[in-house]
Amino acid sequence: MKVILKETIEPLGLIGSEVTVKKGYARNYLLPQNKAVLATPANRRVIEQEKKKFAIQIAKEKQFAEEIAQRLEGVTVKLAEKVSDEDRLYGSINVNDIAKALNQQGLKVEKRMVLLVEPIKTLGTYQIPIRIYTDVEPQITLEVVEDTAN
Repeated sequence: MKVILKETIEPLGLIGSEVTVKKGYARNYLLPQNKAVLATPANRRVIEQEKKKFAIQIAKEKQFAEEIAQRLEGVTVKLAEKVSDEDRLYGSINVNDIAKALNQQGLKVEKRMVLLVEPIKTLGTYQIPIRIYTDVEPQITLEVVEDTAN
C-alpha cells in the first residue's frame, strides 16, 4: 500500500515522501495516528503544495540532530563489569546498557539509536556510532573496565 508520510519516521523515510508499506501497518498504525495519508492523486497535489513547509521542517529536524550530535561527539562512557581470568565479561554489553549509561550522563538516547553490530564481550575501548538522524551519526567512546568493587 502506498502512503505519503506526514512526519519523518526513521525506518521509512522523510516527511513528504511516498513509501510502500504493508496494508496492516498503514491501516492500524500510520493512518489512525495521522502519520501518513493514502497516496491518492488528490493527496499528492496537497503534499506538493506543502513541499516548502516540509523542507523547512526537514531543515529544522536536521539542525536539531546536528546540535545533539555535537554534544555526543567525544563523549566517553565507562562501564565496569565483572570479568573472568581471560578478560572476558561474564555477560555482555548490549545497546540497552549503552543507552542507559548515556541517559545517566544526561544525554537522551534511545536504544534503537545505538548502532552496535554485536554485543561486547571483552574489556577494551570501543567506538560506538549513534544514529541521531539520517546521515547524522556521531561516535562515542565506550571503555569497558574490570569491576573492582568486590
